[in-house]
Amino acid sequence: MLSPDTALQFFIAAIILGLAPGPDIIFVLTQSAVHGARAGLATTLGLISGLFFHTALVALGVAVIFQTSALAFTLLKVAGAAYLLYLAWLSFRAGSVRAPGQAAAFTGCMALYRRGVIMNITNPKVSLFFLAFLPQFASPAHGSVTAQILQLGLLFMLATLLVFGSTALLAGRLASRFNQSPRAQIFLNRLAACVFCALAVMLLFTGHA
Repeated sequence: MLSPDTALQFFIAAIILGLAPGPDIIFVLTQSAVHGARAGLATTLGLISGLFFHTALVALGVAVIFQTSALAFTLLKVAGAAYLLYLAWLSFRAGSVRAPGQAAAFTGCMALYRRGVIMNITNPKVSLFFLAFLPQFASPAHGSVTAQILQLGLLFMLATLLVFGSTALLAGRLASRFNQSPRAQIFLNRLAACVFCALAVMLLFTGHA
């Protein structure tokens, strides 16, 4: 069982890490600004579901495979980069097919939820990060390390929900403005496409620790 002090320290660290720019928060931001807060919250829930996957891997020790096997790491890294490029293509296409004055096409909350899940679980850097980060706050003196890892993962998910959920709600207020301006829609979607392409290249060139 985690001590209150450890849980608080970890939660504060998780909040700070959640605020750092990255593909996840950028995805939430762009979807919220174009489609509204509901879209951003659906994306956030998908990303959090992916975090549960990585937490389970670390708790069960499976994440060590990605740390020790260059082949497993490379395969998942390529899959993650390919999915980021797919998201870039969707963003670029979304910015070019709408007629002037037409509202942004919305694929649905479930589709965004699935994208969030896939985007998160195909990033091996998350598993390696959790493998390095979570055990630092676990101690055999406080009981089962596996149980503590799961508790830490849940706290990280809660921190992510607060940060990304707030981002979705704030950016969602811009949705009506973007839907009134086709140029703004195109600019935001194409900017997101460029960012996703850059992140895909960065992921491909990430070294195996």
